[in-house]
Amino acid sequence: MFDNKSLLITGGTGSFGHQYVETLLARYKPRRLVIYSRDELKQYEMQQRFNQPCMRYFIGDVRDKDRLTQAMSGIDFVIHAAALKQVPAAEYNPMECIKTNINGAENVIAAALANNVHKVIALSTDKAANPVNLYGATKLCSDKLFTAANNIAGGHRTRFAVVRYGNVVGSRGSVVPLFQKLIQGGAKQLPITHGDMTRFWITLQQGVDFVLKNFERMSGGELFVPKIPSMRVVDLARAMAPDLPHEIIGIRPGEKLHEVMCPADDSYHTWEFHDHFVIAPSISFTSRSNDFGSNAIGETGKLVPLGYEYNSRDNDCYLDVAQLAKLNRELGFL
Repeated sequence: MFDNKSLLITGGTGSFGHQYVETLLARYKPRRLVIYSRDELKQYEMQQRFNQPCMRYFIGDVRDKDRLTQAMSGIDFVIHAAALKQVPAAEYNPMECIKTNINGAENVIAAALANNVHKVIALSTDKAANPVNLYGATKLCSDKLFTAANNIAGGHRTRFAVVRYGNVVGSRGSVVPLFQKLIQGGAKQLPITHGDMTRFWITLQQGVDFVLKNFERMSGGELFVPKIPSMRVVDLARAMAPDLPHEIIGIRPGEKLHEVMCPADDSYHTWEFHDHFVIAPSISFTSRSNDFGSNAIGETGKLVPLGYEYNSRDNDCYLDVAQLAKLNRELGFL
């Protein structure tokens, strides 16, 4: 699908971008692969790892629509990964988060339409479902913008979809590197926000594979959610440091005890497939079918029961301490 095609990833120097580029170069032969981000140091460091002839590095901010439009010239596929993601930072700097996550989304949409890009997938987060913090609220706004963009597209070929998944194992700023740093530093205990806290758990490679697959599945307007396991934060701490006691420090502002990916209020238009869910748009499209019970590669789903919620607490798949330890070893965190 991506052979001899041109792709652009916003926020491409992040954890997802590195894994995405490595995977894409191993499986396909893209004509051009553009990394669009605002940090010249991270771009320089990434160039030392990925310097194939197809690679292009564009310094730019998603807040800059003109630069985005220039960067997307001739692009076939876009992955929008750029965002301000730290919950406490967003609470303290709300307008900066809004400028990047909402205004930036609007600019990505406008630039894609201006260049007649074929398909765009925006990365979302479980925090956008029933949001209780500003970061989640901005990502919910972004999700809605990308869904509605399929109506705005009009006669353009451009189609937009969203991928939502949970916490990525070992991504920058996540709990695994934090625990690892504390353990290596000789910590006497590990901080736990709440003894009952659960989270969805996905590896970076699983996230990349899910995004790549959904470029094939999408017809435009869908919000894709993978079926992934949950884990208890206390089990993760035990997996990483079996002998260290825990210090309960309390839930931080804007943090949930359990995460949701498919809210109950969306159940009337949520479809379950064999390995994922699709939350169909609540709005109607004027230029295409509004039936999301099947996808572009022939997979079929069924509507979930009314009131169904996919959350990390009630998930029927959990990783236990031994499984978490094995996963961390495989990923180099133990």
